[in-house]
Amino acid sequence: MLKKRDLHESHELFELMSHPDVFPFVRQKAASYEEFIFITKQTIEAEERGEVISRTILDEWGNPIGTINLFDIQDNAGFLGTWLGKPYHGKGYNSPAKDAFFQELFYKQGIETIFMRIRKENIRSIKAAEKLPYVVKANETRKALYEQLNKDADIYDLYEVPKDQYTFYLYRNGLQSEDDSQLLEA
Repeated sequence: MLKKRDLHESHELFELMSHPDVFPFVRQKAASYEEFIFITKQTIEAEERGEVISRTILDEWGNPIGTINLFDIQDNAGFLGTWLGKPYHGKGYNSPAKDAFFQELFYKQGIETIFMRIRKENIRSIKAAEKLPYVVKANETRKALYEQLNKDADIYDLYEVPKDQYTFYLYRNGLQSEDDSQLLEA
């Protein structure tokens, strides 16, 4: 479902990202294929430096259908950025991709908090975030960060996924593996 980013999938991803229903909501926008290659190379290099974690989302046949990233990593926290190509909207790929990514971030990469800044006009993403039982709307609880994100205009809602809340969700629903149950005891 997820794999490390590489240049081989760039053509398919650029085509999917370019769709007008997707492009406005992508953080790393590219106006041309060449620019997309350049951004992808920069992303791979930034991951090597520990500044970002980036994965390609794959469908059941191994085709690239979008990306999921953790940007601005600092103090074991970062901002989530996810997009899926238009043909894959509403097909059930978003939640499993987030689950796989969150498990990697929390239990292999040492991340403690995942933030999501979602444009208030992006109703699809807000509904997707609010469907997840471990997501907390953080406009009030992280007021300083919320105000920093909206210093120029009231554009974003802020959501948070704390590791402990995600772990509790897995435990409560019997979704953790044997390796994960050891983490609950730590």
